Amino acid sequence: MSDTHPFAAPGSRADLLASTRCDDNDRASGFRADVPGLERVALRAIPTRDDGRVPAPDRPHGDEGSVSDGRRGASGSRCADGSSLRTARGRGDSERPAFDIDVPPGGYAWWYVDGVSHDGTRAVSVIGFIGSVFSPWYAWSGRGDPDNHCCINVATYGKGGRFAMTDRGRAALRQSKDCLQVGPSSLRWTGCSLVIDVDEISSLPLISSMRGQITLTPSAVTQVELPLTEGGEHIWRPFAPIADISVQLDAPGWQFEGHGYFDSNFGTRPLEQDFATWTWARYPTADGATCFYDAQRTDGSQLDAAINFLPDGQARSVAAPASTPFKRTLWALRRDTRADPGITPRQVKPMLDAPFYSRAVVETQVDGEIVQGVHEALDLRRYANPLIKPMLAVRVPRRRGWVF
Repeated sequence: MSDTHPFAAPGSRADLLASTRCDDNDRASGFRADVPGLERVALRAIPTRDDGRVPAPDRPHGDEGSVSDGRRGASGSRCADGSSLRTARGRGDSERPAFDIDVPPGGYAWWYVDGVSHDGTRAVSVIGFIGSVFSPWYAWSGRGDPDNHCCINVATYGKGGRFAMTDRGRAALRQSKDCLQVGPSSLRWTGCSLVIDVDEISSLPLISSMRGQITLTPSAVTQVELPLTEGGEHIWRPFAPIADISVQLDAPGWQFEGHGYFDSNFGTRPLEQDFATWTWARYPTADGATCFYDAQRTDGSQLDAAINFLPDGQARSVAAPASTPFKRTLWALRRDTRADPGITPRQVKPMLDAPFYSRAVVETQVDGEIVQGVHEALDLRRYANPLIKPMLAVRVPRRRGWVF
């Protein structure tokens, strides 16, 4: 991947991380590295359609994902392509994120956060990976050991933006239900917020330290997920489409508040096996947020999902305007997103621009409302090209060893 912005070295600071590591409290609940035989939640393909054995959530609740205004569909309603928005299941994360996932060979799990400053000048993204799907080292290994290819990818966008994505070995991975730690960085769920401790080294062209803390506070945690394939081999779990984010990094100007987003994806086999292309976007709206997930599957079918989220965590599948192309990236990657008739979406802030992947802040109009949010486009046919992997290796260094 490449960043469209130059990198800058951070200033010095007192260490903010010691009190927030996945340390003694989390060890009490058990890390796999520390306690042999620790049971983790097995990640497996889950059929799209209910089979009558849907696990009950951790606490009593009503009709999650539904609202009673007569305009919205309940959780379990069908998207345009026939897939089901349904109650989250199978990983112990129906009520909250859970990081104690046992990823099978060939599979992956990632937890994704992004945030944009209120003035729109700066943005950040963080992705915690087990079975790092865009690591050339995981692909070259044959994907037989996801735990041996984990990372926490941190990128900042704006003046002085930097990029860090270090592929680490299994010795660097520690997991509990509340915490994912990969080497010196971690994602930790406190019960009401996701706290991310960053301690990474950015990649070329400027190798420098990236340190600090990012806190994402959801308005609510949803209880829904969307299978991205008919057999449930790939699952999207939108934890917090509506959130506040506080960024406190040790670099001049990299302290801001803004709107944020938090989700996760899980899969039991490589993305390029089942998808040719996809686009995803999340747009804050006057009454919540709307996410669009569109994909061309390798079997010729299409994913065509539009989901509206309310601040209380309720979700609905909604009708949406047609996908509309807009300007290609510097790598000529095709992009489209939903837009009202006659409206052409536009990029308002570049984020990542790679041969097979784009992330940007995009403006469009949906149902008469002008919205700006984070958009991504992915071409997995390009990613599958063997010439791409050596290019990625320059930006994604491999560090096998780690000592806590």
